[in-house]
Parts: sequence; structure tokens; C-alpha cells
Amino acid sequence: MNSMQLPERICSARQKPLELYVFIDPLCPDCWALDPLIRKLQVEYGHYFKLKQVLTGKLTALNTAKPLLAVEQSGLACEESVWEEETIESPFLASIAIKAAELQGKRAGSKFLRRIQEQLFLDKENVADIAVLTRCAEEAGLDKSEFLNDIYSAGATKAFQSDLAVTCEMDVDEAPTIVFFNERIEDEGIKIAGLYSYDIYVQILQEILEEIPEPLDPPSLEEFMQYFRIAATSEIRGVYDWTDSQTECEMKKLLLQRKVRRIHTKHGTFWEYIQ
Repeated sequence: MNSMQLPERICSARQKPLELYVFIDPLCPDCWALDPLIRKLQVEYGHYFKLKQVLTGKLTALNTAKPLLAVEQSGLACEESVWEEETIESPFLASIAIKAAELQGKRAGSKFLRRIQEQLFLDKENVADIAVLTRCAEEAGLDKSEFLNDIYSAGATKAFQSDLAVTCEMDVDEAPTIVFFNERIEDEGIKIAGLYSYDIYVQILQEILEEIPEPLDPPSLEEFMQYFRIAATSEIRGVYDWTDSQTECEMKKLLLQRKVRRIHTKHGTFWEYIQ
């Protein structure tokens, strides 16, 4: 297996044979559970595809038992009472805020999305509260004043409306949904709605590529943390196929070098890259 720098795998402008449209609702627990699978897919097979994230605006019921099972199976933690109480009064504001963050760059938007999901699913914060959104923007490294200007701008609203139009055009009615496209314009994409095991997504890559994709070796742990900034112990374990004790040992090495800090939550441990 070959090696390639993580930004080159994920963000390279070079031609790639596939394009993946990932349709998500930022308030959907299944979409939160999908995130570790997408990260691993990018790490191992990001040299095969470009990824476009689309906000569906289709709200998921927050009072069912199924979301809890999905998140548990993903290895990510969550605050159970998120689905027992109505905490979001203006859910579309979170989506518009994500589009405002994306105006500062694709990575900025991704980091901001991850931060508001952490606030919702770990801390049960109201991510329709402008104060919470502003704090998330700052923690994600965004320009605060620019973000506050953009969140109320026509640009952010139009960007969200564009996502809704794409959702309608591709007949997506469930979050999460991933649509896989190859280079042949005349071919239909392969749509997979719902949350599945990692192996299923790799199988679809193989089917649409019409060859067995070759996974790349994972990057160094420091490179992984430097790129994604924050990751759960369970995510790191999944990417590197380590045991719990191996993961803890490797993260402690970075901790001793003062390159990461440990974030304890009542639902599990997260790590933040701090250099």
C-alpha cells in the first residue's frame, strides 16, 4: 500500500475518478454517527474521490430509540436526553450558519459543522442560539466578525437554498444519503440512503470503480490529528485498527509531547491537537 499526505488525499485538485455527494442534516444523530466512517473513507480511499457535502434541511425526529443505537454502534458518544427534549427552536439557523462558515473555506465549514454537532450531541446545547453558534465559530478558528456578517447575509441563505435544490433534484428524502458518481456523465449515480457499516461503502466504491480500490496506509497519528484537529478515541481506534490500550498508549505519547490535550466528557474521551 502506498502513502500520501493527508491533505493531498482529501483536498488535492488533481482529477479523481469519483465524486461523492453526502447529504446530511446537522441535527440528525445518524449523520453524527456517519462522520467517523467518512473520515476513515477519506483517509484510506480519498485519492479516488472528491466529496461534496450537501445540507438536506430534512429534520429527523429526535424522540426515537434508533438514533441512540446508531451512535453507539459508530463509537461516538451522545447525550441521550437530546432526543427526549425539544432543544432546537429554529433548526434551519444551524444550517445557514454552516453555509456562512463555508464562505471562509471548505475546511472551515467542516470544522464548524463538527463543532456544532459536538455541542448538540455531547453537551445538549441549543445550536440555534446565536451565542452558541458564535462560540462554535471561534472554537473552529473562524473569523468571528466575518461569520456574524455572513450568517445574516443573502449569500449564506442562497447557499443553503442551493443545497435544498440539489436535495430535491437528486430525490433525496433521508439523511444521511450518499450518492456515488463516476466520470461517465451518462451513468446514473449509486444512491445509498441511511447508515451502514464501513465495508458497505468500500464495496460501493469497488462497484462504481469496476476495480478493487487500493487503500492507502494511514498517515502518522500526528498528521491525522493536525488535519482533523479533534477526534474521539473511538474514531482514532477505528482508523488505525488499534485496540483500546494501543490507542491510549499512542495518544499519551502525543500528550507527553504537548501536541494534544485530552477532553474528558461523561460519554467518552476526545483529543484536540493544540500545536
